Amino acid sequence: MSGRDSLARGVAPGRPGTLHARSATDGIEVAPLPGLTVRFGRGPGDEGAGGDVELSVGGRDQGVSRRHGELTCLEGGWTLRNTGQQALRLPRGRLLPPGSDRLPLTAGYTPVFVKGSGFREHLVELYVVRPEPVRPGGLAGAPPSAAWALSDDERLVLVVLGQRYLRHEPDPRPLPYRQTAQVMAFLRPGERWDAAEVARRVEDVRRRMPRAAGPLPAVRDGEPPEPQGCPPDHRLLTDLVAATALVPPDLGLLDAVEG
Repeated sequence: MSGRDSLARGVAPGRPGTLHARSATDGIEVAPLPGLTVRFGRGPGDEGAGGDVELSVGGRDQGVSRRHGELTCLEGGWTLRNTGQQALRLPRGRLLPPGSDRLPLTAGYTPVFVKGSGFREHLVELYVVRPEPVRPGGLAGAPPSAAWALSDDERLVLVVLGQRYLRHEPDPRPLPYRQTAQVMAFLRPGERWDAAEVARRVEDVRRRMPRAAGPLPAVRDGEPPEPQGCPPDHRLLTDLVAATALVPPDLGLLDAVEG
């Protein structure tokens, strides 16, 4: 699933309460029928383990349970329950441990991060259709305007820099430029990446954005300032996520690092 298809950008108008769910490799749309349950997880392996997982998550990651969670439609709306062996992580750092009570889902967009092996997490995007249009006058599910367009290189740099924002962590901060450059060098081993190059790429994007946060302080001795706690970079990343120019599925670009 590419970032261009993210449920963060909304869905087409439909029956209120309809559930949309997507993973990196799968997607479903389910009507709000009371009592209906949708299960997600790794699904049956070589040994076989039943075929009632409607949304496949995690691929071959053995850290993901075969039935890791379930979504149930009750009279009051959809609920989420953890039926796996590891926690589900929700926005702002909230954890839903195994065996916990059902969590009611609010209308609109909810990213759920399924913990896998090691430090890996797998994204499940959920969207419950609201009673009214999400964006009056706009087209649900449409990509952001051309003003927010990013090149492939820019997107990768910004995903590395702003991965904490895309993971919906509490109080996110940009990754330091030096660390961003190290990740970029790993992802692009044939290219030259350092902190100064990261700073130049970020500033190029900032100048084009509709709500430019202003230039960073001048770079001295070829070394850019660290962005940790830097308001301009924080505002830039916040604006990009709010405009859905960057979306949680873009974290898939980091799979080479996580794997």
